[in-house]
Formats: sequence, structure tokens, C-alpha cells
Amino acid sequence: MYRLLIASILVLTSSITLAVGNVENGETLIAPCAVCHGTDGISPAGSFPSIAGQGSKYLLKQLKEIKSGERPAVLMTGVLDDLSDQEMEDIAAYYASKDRQKGASDAELVDLGESVYRSGIKRKSVAACTSCHLPSGEGNNQASFPALAGQWPEYTVTQLKAFRQGMRANDEGGMMRKTAMDLSDDEIEAVANYIYGLK
Repeated sequence: MYRLLIASILVLTSSITLAVGNVENGETLIAPCAVCHGTDGISPAGSFPSIAGQGSKYLLKQLKEIKSGERPAVLMTGVLDDLSDQEMEDIAAYYASKDRQKGASDAELVDLGESVYRSGIKRKSVAACTSCHLPSGEGNNQASFPALAGQWPEYTVTQLKAFRQGMRANDEGGMMRKTAMDLSDDEIEAVANYIYGLK
């Protein structure tokens, strides 16, 4: 009876074990990704996100949603079509293992950017970014909240405006759409600049 119970537990737990990304295999798969995101995950231009050090769970979510079309990404059309879920998980694990980009904020925008990031905007009911992305900007991988620290301001501005306009809608429960809805262009520019300087 005891052996049967142990065997049943092993079968049940093995069936719910999640696949784990293989960093080494991921490195062999990144050639198409590296053109825009760099081999180390630091993109050569602000129009492409730097994904080094990004949470693997968040990266995998984005890859799956881009592949399915849930998240439109014109420049990635067809790039993921032949990749299995495991291969995407391996790519996510590879880029998650890299060190994040480090940037420097524009001093003229820091005060407003820091205020929005750390305190939100009470009169507009805009939540503080720290609630999900943490004061350090490292995000929360378990909750699939992305790391933001060191992200190119241009990319962050583009994404916040896409959420604000409802053009990007793959945020859980509309969280980012609600947050960005009442942000002005100046506030978006300032918070994106502040995020770039987070270490």
C-alpha cells in the first residue's frame, strides 16, 4: 500500500512538472533573434527591446503570444513559426541568463520620471510602477511582470503609447492599458527616461 501511494505521488508530480529552459540549447537557436536583440540580449537600437536579464517566464509568454498573433509584432512575423514551445523556452532561458543593459537617465527628466515610477499620479489614479516592477526595476518573473531597468527609452515610450491607445492588449486584466490611459506624453517620456537609468 505504501509503495502504491509513493508511486501515485511520483506519477502525479511528474505530470505537473514544468519544462525548464536549456540555456546552452537556447544559445544555438538565437541567430534570428540576434539581428535585432543582439547575441547578448542588448539590442543595437532603441526601436528594439533589450531582453538580456529579462525574466524567462515573461519572455516565454511574449514569444508564445507573438507566435499566436495575440501580440502583434510585425518585425517578428514568421520568425517563431517553426519553433517548438521547448525551443522558445530555451531561447527565453538563454536571454534571461544574460546581464541587463545599463543606461543613464537624462537629469532634466529624472524628477518627474522618478515621481511617476515610485509614487504614480494620485490625481489621475495612476498606480506606481514599483507595485509590479519593483523599486529596482527588476520585475517579478513569477508573476510575469517584466524587468524594466536599463530598457531603451524609445522602446518603453512606444509600448506605453501602444497600451494607452489599446493597440497592445496582452496585459493581464488590462493592467497596463489602465495605467497608461491617463499618462501624458511628457509623463511617458519622463518615466521611460527614469527606467533607463535604473540599475
